[in-house]
Amino acid sequence: MKENTARQQTPASATVIVGTQFGDEGKGKLVDFLSARFDIVVRYQGGANAGHTICFDDKTVVLHLIPSGIFHEGCTCVIGNGVVIDPNALLEEIRQVEELGYDVQGRLFISHNAHLIMPYHKLLDSLHENAQNARKIGTTGRGIGPSYEDKFARKGIRVVDLLHPELLEEKLRDNLEAKNKLIRNVYDNEGLDVDKMVREYSEFDAIINPYVKNTQLYLNKQLRAGKSILLEGAQGCLLDVDHGTYPYVTSSNPTSGGASTGSGIAPNYIKNVIGVSKAYMTRVGNGAFPTELLDETGEKLGKIGHEFGATTGRRRRCGWLDLVALRYSLIVNGVTEIALTKLDVLDAFDEIKVCTSYMLDGREIVDFPTDDQTLSKVKPVYKTFKGWNVSNAGASTFEEMHPSTRAYISFLEEELEVPVTFISVGPGRDETVFR
Repeated sequence: MKENTARQQTPASATVIVGTQFGDEGKGKLVDFLSARFDIVVRYQGGANAGHTICFDDKTVVLHLIPSGIFHEGCTCVIGNGVVIDPNALLEEIRQVEELGYDVQGRLFISHNAHLIMPYHKLLDSLHENAQNARKIGTTGRGIGPSYEDKFARKGIRVVDLLHPELLEEKLRDNLEAKNKLIRNVYDNEGLDVDKMVREYSEFDAIINPYVKNTQLYLNKQLRAGKSILLEGAQGCLLDVDHGTYPYVTSSNPTSGGASTGSGIAPNYIKNVIGVSKAYMTRVGNGAFPTELLDETGEKLGKIGHEFGATTGRRRRCGWLDLVALRYSLIVNGVTEIALTKLDVLDAFDEIKVCTSYMLDGREIVDFPTDDQTLSKVKPVYKTFKGWNVSNAGASTFEEMHPSTRAYISFLEEELEVPVTFISVGPGRDETVFR
């Protein structure tokens, strides 16, 4: 389907895109596809532990912090206050986008209240994870969790602190004195050089200053002016620190509620929530995964779907689509429509399964248990579909898709009671059916 570049001018409205699984659902493609229809795209949580992959003009680009709307001229991008930012990663990403021929300055704004990921956060993340042995969470080691820990302990370094060198130095020295004691005494590791860190981070002031803005006020002013806003999160609902499979979760709120706290936009402005789901399921890191396939079928899903993390390169665990988990995500996020991604990965399967319920201690359940102890004990109950064994990449409408593919999607809609309005039939922008 060819892209419609006419911008929607819905007064005072925002749309949220959330991942409904364990992350890696293909949100980047959807944001890229929809960005041409919105004035502003906002990233509202997470850090550089998430990678959004976009394919266009024979290019494949992975963004970790900057919203993929940056590749649409006229679209403004915002990194919200709920994001934790690694300055080095951000500057590298800005350079990458500019080398592709896109203007960034004047089109990218960073919340002055966003917290920074410091070198000691990365080191502590790695040291703590390695010390866990069999109880590892499976973090990316990018310092995300320790940065959020400092944020809620009221010891964080924020973007605005870069603009005040004396205050920055004072905070850094206080923080690193405590962190070095932990690094040396608990983890028996060499401490970090505070003077070197003060010099390095003081230099970020001049570089980052043009991008810094009170984005909370900016976004609300734009809404009152009738601008349309698209909010995107990282990871997925099942990794939400409050609503996910704790403790195997991320350190923030990828759910739609996090869109308000992570951007400063009040909930009453949010009119639509798009839930992104793969046509199958994947998970990176540890934790229960009821439909995981530890056989040739799982290997095949991973191989065809190129299921390796965009940030770490780690291999993703693969399994069939889980409707028990998906129903839970739709409820928690208030999803109004579903975007079904990577449907093309199923093109080569003679048989396709969908989990419709669980068996737990001899009884059937349809409610998703979020505690890892219970979830690790359930057994999936499957409904089996005949595969279609053809590509739908040439389809531009739902009616042009193979009858067996349409039957699969119609079944999902009936079971979930939410319409599937966006269907990805290939990695490219144009390989999309938009209903």
